[in-house]
Amino acid sequence: MKQSRLMSLVEALANVVVGYGVAVITQILIFPLFGLNATLAQNLMIGAMFTLLSLARSYALRRLFEQLRERQTMGQGSARPDRSAT
Repeated sequence: MKQSRLMSLVEALANVVVGYGVAVITQILIFPLFGLNATLAQNLMIGAMFTLLSLARSYALRRLFEQLRERQTMGQGSARPDRSAT
């Protein structure tokens, strides 16, 4: 069964929100281990930047794989031998 556009949007938003939260919490826990002391506001801003970069990366990869899928689909259609001609 195919996912509706609304549910795709809900899934994408949930993914972004959860990813952002994980990023900020990870930064708060990991940065001090490396001697980096950032304020909560700085951690929120860094998390937002990484989230935007992640969205751009995800979108670019999704479009790339869609192009590959389209090429594969088109290639399969033209690669079949025409048996009716023999």
